[in-house]
Amino acid sequence: MIDGSDVLGIVLAGGEGKRLMPLTADRAKPAVPFGGVHRLIDFVLSSLVHGGIRRICVLTQYKSHSLDRHISTTWRLSSLTGEYVTPVPAQQRLGPRWFQGSADAIHQSLNLVYDEQPAYIAVFGADNIYRMDPRQMMDAHIASGAGVTVAGIRVPRAEASAFGVIHTEDGTRIDAFLEKPEDPPGLPGSPDESYVSMGNYVFTTQVMIDALKEDSKNVGSKHDMGRDIIPALVAKGEAAVYDFNGNEVPGETERDHGYWRDVGTIDSYYDAHTDLISTYPIFNLYNRKWPILAHPGQRAAAKFVEGGTANQSIVSNGCIISGAQVVDSVLSPDVLVENGAVVQGSVLLDGVRVGRGAVVRRAILDKNTVVPPGAHIGVDLTRDREHYHVSPGGIVVLGKGERAL
Repeated sequence: MIDGSDVLGIVLAGGEGKRLMPLTADRAKPAVPFGGVHRLIDFVLSSLVHGGIRRICVLTQYKSHSLDRHISTTWRLSSLTGEYVTPVPAQQRLGPRWFQGSADAIHQSLNLVYDEQPAYIAVFGADNIYRMDPRQMMDAHIASGAGVTVAGIRVPRAEASAFGVIHTEDGTRIDAFLEKPEDPPGLPGSPDESYVSMGNYVFTTQVMIDALKEDSKNVGSKHDMGRDIIPALVAKGEAAVYDFNGNEVPGETERDHGYWRDVGTIDSYYDAHTDLISTYPIFNLYNRKWPILAHPGQRAAAKFVEGGTANQSIVSNGCIISGAQVVDSVLSPDVLVENGAVVQGSVLLDGVRVGRGAVVRRAILDKNTVVPPGAHIGVDLTRDREHYHVSPGGIVVLGKGERAL
């Protein structure tokens, strides 16, 4: 198995995340908190680092301050062995313009590749929830002889139209790459399933460089990895698919094997949190053999006083539940829930304050939100729609620092 020493990791973290508003109003999508003490980007970085890929460049652009700070304070690897995770802002190396797409972001940052001179490059997205051992995908890529290998995950064919769909006849070579097709092709031997792209790619370095340079000259291109680069390599017969279902991670359970969640909308972000909190979770944050790495900060342990309770919930450090009830919820650090309050089926990010007698149901409260005593959130959706963002699935969202009415 490849050890990762000849691989450069490039994480694409410039996404604006418009469909996650208002959570992305003040931060890049990969910096959005998730699962209590994590950020979305921690999931891809954990997989790369555990998999031995420890030279990692994170390409940023949109409202990147909190993301840059998180990377610089949390992701410190051993400089003695040449390991690093470093944020790379848009540098305008090819002229006075920002990144025009994910492919252009890498093209403008090819100096990173030239400096490291890796044999292979792992280009991974920054904002999905999953575990993956990238070494297994690297081995499959090398064995295939392809110029690029795309990680594919099987989804019901009826749901595949929301993604880039991979068509393969033999299960290895990609015959076509279709962007959100109305009639997605089924898999050989499994016609009710389709392969969709996870947004993770492994390139042979020179193939990637040549493809990026060729794409940069195409005035009709969107300069996007999935929309332009991959289809171009498919047309040349140089693209292979890696079945994510075959990836095995130490410590995984049968229940969470092959888990992958695209959290591109408020409803999918909320649903992914519900996957964490059952007794036997659909996605297990407590896998000690392949942990999702994070730095929870210097805070005291969570405290429950005056009969405060939490059931079927994740409660992070620094939280105080005082004579209140928390059920089916995820609480990030430093959340305070005061006497008589009820928090049910909700996601509360750092520093949220829920006052006495308040009720919060099926809601996402961003950092430092204040719910005054007696206020109700998620109880009357008609009223909530007049004052707050309410998702199509009925999840009420309050933005960073907002005070409920």
